[in-house]
Amino acid sequence: MKLSTEELLEKFSSKASHPWNVQKLSLMLFDELNKKVLEMDIRQRKLLESAALLHDIGYFIEAKSHNKHSQTLIMENGLAEFNEHDKAIIACICRYHRGSLPDKNKHDFYGSFEKKDRKIIKRLAGILRLADGLDKAPHSLIKEIAISNDKENNIIDIIITPRTYETCLEITPAIRKRDLLEIGFKVQSVIKIAR
Repeated sequence: MKLSTEELLEKFSSKASHPWNVQKLSLMLFDELNKKVLEMDIRQRKLLESAALLHDIGYFIEAKSHNKHSQTLIMENGLAEFNEHDKAIIACICRYHRGSLPDKNKHDFYGSFEKKDRKIIKRLAGILRLADGLDKAPHSLIKEIAISNDKENNIIDIIITPRTYETCLEITPAIRKRDLLEIGFKVQSVIKIAR
């Protein structure tokens, strides 16, 4: 019996707010990138929505390589609301939310996808990776994410607006985790805190 995304989350995750925070941040980033950089479809948003909730379920097995364990748990247990192909894409997105970057020559599972699906995986995993880095600063402190796109120079500014200006947002983890987003969207990025 296949489990739904939320059933899988409930079965394998003990982190109450982190998956939901990462999902919200991921969707904020997706919507901004969709408007300002590259149009994506509603199906891709649904894939990201599910992957964001499930990216850390691999901790159930072990913290080390938990991203790979998340991929395995998804492939073995779910997802009721997705077909097999979409389930595999979600599992692969979770695999790359941390650690090594996707490489079709070194990673058989990723390499098994067609080029168009590999592109989707890179983009959505890049969004998830950045959102996971942003959640190192508590989500309740982030009010809004906006993106400005300098198409001529191929640079995007990711502007984070805190709920209050008295608090200090820690964006260093996000800066370190923006690499896959830049590869997936073929841009350079600058993360800024709105003042």
